[in-house]
Amino acid sequence: MRFGVNYTPTRGWFHHWLDFDLDDIRADLDSVAVLGLDHIRVFPLWPLFQPNRTLIRPRAVEQLVLLVDAAAERGLDVNVDGLQGHLSGFDFIPSWTTTWHRRNIFTDPDVVEAQAAYLSALAGALADRPNFLGMTVGNEVNQFAGRPHPDPDRIAPDEAGRWLRRMLDACERGAPGRAHLHASYDAAFHDGTHPFTPAHSARIGAMTAVHSWVFNGTAQRHGHAGAATALHAAYLVELSKAWAEDAARPVWLQEVGAPAPHVPPERAAEFTEATLEAALDCPGVWGVTWWCSHDVDRSLADFPELEYGLGLFTNDRRIKPAGEVMSRLVRQWREEGRAEPLPRRVALAVDAGDAQDAPFRSVCAPGGAFFEAWMTLASRGVRPAVVLAQLAGDAGHLAARGITDVLTVEQVS
Repeated sequence: MRFGVNYTPTRGWFHHWLDFDLDDIRADLDSVAVLGLDHIRVFPLWPLFQPNRTLIRPRAVEQLVLLVDAAAERGLDVNVDGLQGHLSGFDFIPSWTTTWHRRNIFTDPDVVEAQAAYLSALAGALADRPNFLGMTVGNEVNQFAGRPHPDPDRIAPDEAGRWLRRMLDACERGAPGRAHLHASYDAAFHDGTHPFTPAHSARIGAMTAVHSWVFNGTAQRHGHAGAATALHAAYLVELSKAWAEDAARPVWLQEVGAPAPHVPPERAAEFTEATLEAALDCPGVWGVTWWCSHDVDRSLADFPELEYGLGLFTNDRRIKPAGEVMSRLVRQWREEGRAEPLPRRVALAVDAGDAQDAPFRSVCAPGGAFFEAWMTLASRGVRPAVVLAQLAGDAGHLAARGITDVLTVEQVS
């Protein structure tokens, strides 16, 4: 089991690449290491690293390597997100894809070729670093492909799949054998019109990434203290497994946080503990990476309000109650040598239509029939897995996952 944090620099947020200061980074990573964590996820800003389609700035790449080396000095492995993309309410898209140069970032041949070259260059620069875990294609890049983005690059599911495979091939060329993956926000699992699908998440790349944010309607519907709110991350982990073709495919809970006011600050520690305990009761979890390391500096303007206070540390590196909880759980896990959770014997069947495109996956969203049925079972202590309706009678599939009983939504009252 791996425990980590998404690294948010205290000085300048992700704009720190413009004023790169290795001493500031080392101080930030010293505070992260105190928690007992073993990895971080880091975010180059795409327009700063590749400001022109044919220019990948050598100095920016060198600075990324310096950051990864600083993490290694503190016993931290590093995953690198390439195409930023979208972070905390802001888009970071190069000028050569917008306005006068407006091109679809998923289908334009020149853009796709440049993206592949960029990802391969970053991966290649880190290929010889033992603490380099691998690349994530980008942070929730799927949000550029549909609503509610104000100017989406429309594509079809088959185009999304081709783009993902092309990007991951580029990462593999740069750093063969590392764990390269991609990550979508939960529209991939909840919106039947979205071109990035659950099958893409669960079948492409080295492992499945899920990002759990209870402001997606869960906390609004169930309240900050509701069982569904604490179980949401575990739900996404189990939901993603329904589409996996490999029963042993690992799932990375790559982002999860306690967003105010949906989770009141005075309840953040309680929410953190309940969320982590629920997620760690899911078999096959590769690791948990909390969002985020440090609060955003209040001197920076125009962030959504909830983004300022998501850190395990304040902006001046003081540990917060949620950070204390995570550190305690990490140490308990390691000291006790907790075993892999037992298989989930009971599964709830989800019918989202065609398994590849899942056009009816809205049933999996908060308020959807499947979502609410799963939460009802889980709140009763059932520990439900999820199986596609098409596989509910497949004895081999069920046996590979340790499932002995399958329920339908209609059987849950």
